Amino acid sequence: MKKVLLVVLISILFGSMSLFAQLESQWRGENRDGKYDNEKLLKKWPSKGPKLITTISNLGHGYSQPAVTDSRIFVTGMADETGYIYAFDLAGKQLWKKAYGKEWARSYPGARVTPTVTKDKIYLVSGFGEVVCFDKKGKKLWSVDMIKKFNSPNIRWGITESPLVNGDVLYCTPGAKDASVVLLNRHTGKTIKKIKINGQTSTYCSPRIINHNGRKIVVTMLAKSLVGFDLKTNKVLFQAEHETRYDINPNTPLYHKGYIYSVSGYGTGGQLFKLNKNGTKLTKVWEDEELDSQMGAAIIVDGYIYGSGHKNRNWKCIDFKTGKMQYESRKLGRKGNIVFADGMLYLYSEKGDVALVKPNPKKFEIVSSFRLKEGTGEHWAHPVIKKGKMYVRHGDDLNIYNIAR
Repeated sequence: MKKVLLVVLISILFGSMSLFAQLESQWRGENRDGKYDNEKLLKKWPSKGPKLITTISNLGHGYSQPAVTDSRIFVTGMADETGYIYAFDLAGKQLWKKAYGKEWARSYPGARVTPTVTKDKIYLVSGFGEVVCFDKKGKKLWSVDMIKKFNSPNIRWGITESPLVNGDVLYCTPGAKDASVVLLNRHTGKTIKKIKINGQTSTYCSPRIINHNGRKIVVTMLAKSLVGFDLKTNKVLFQAEHETRYDINPNTPLYHKGYIYSVSGYGTGGQLFKLNKNGTKLTKVWEDEELDSQMGAAIIVDGYIYGSGHKNRNWKCIDFKTGKMQYESRKLGRKGNIVFADGMLYLYSEKGDVALVKPNPKKFEIVSSFRLKEGTGEHWAHPVIKKGKMYVRHGDDLNIYNIAR
């Protein structure tokens, strides 16, 4: 019995390792949950904020976070209605700049996509649904127009998705009637599989993979629902209603100890679901309208959920098990996005406040903060933390700070 258990554990371990071994950077960290592991960071910043190492300017319009690897920074921007991807070294020196196609120049114009970077390639999706693949030197290898190929509609503020990689497969969400999600060969762009779920459109959400009792499941949001399908068989396992005004569900669902948490803005708020043992059924545990993060996501730490509201503004903490509100605070711009590293929360408000906050379910405990003034437009890009540095994008500027201990 012990030998059988050991074999199972080893297979799960190596399955997880193979999943992430090829990935160098992607949306909101290794697990797409906003947590940046294995960091040793300052527990308090100087009064004026952490040391600014450099500012990379002239990126064009954009709200995307950078993709940071051990040696490179990749980031997207828009100029003259054309989307560009830039490559920099870690000192901020530009290595190359390449156009990837027409980008979103309508309401809230700018590049939306955080590139997904593997050891050999870079992937992105434009606001007009074009999936593009580059090599590490900036050569465009292939592209697929999802709207044309899969007869999918675009959405109110443009397709917004960081594509998901697993093995040789690239997962994208055209939101077509007969192709809610598509599997592409990541080396060629050739269609491997179309997955029909419920005919709903895409909804600005980036999918993720969870490991539930050894079963790997792709989880994402569609216009009116939370959905999941088996990574191996592509069989749809579950879907649950999750409706918002304008069909906006941008936040990647969170997974914790057999439970899935989905949250959106406009007063819809969050829902906690329990997955049955084999991952085929969702049971709603609670729902909460107060923490209604529009696109700033949320973080689960030590049994509590931290984030900010949208219609119901303020920074909030709720109990993971019960959904009960622990506190709410009007400080720090009242709403924004949130990530986590080395035991601390990192907040970036829509007013430009950047703060280091201690996870404390009893009170909103700001340790350090500063106001980011450089850059243009909305403060919407999620911060990235990598090897003791914090990357904060504000429009056409990317600011890099030293936060290492």
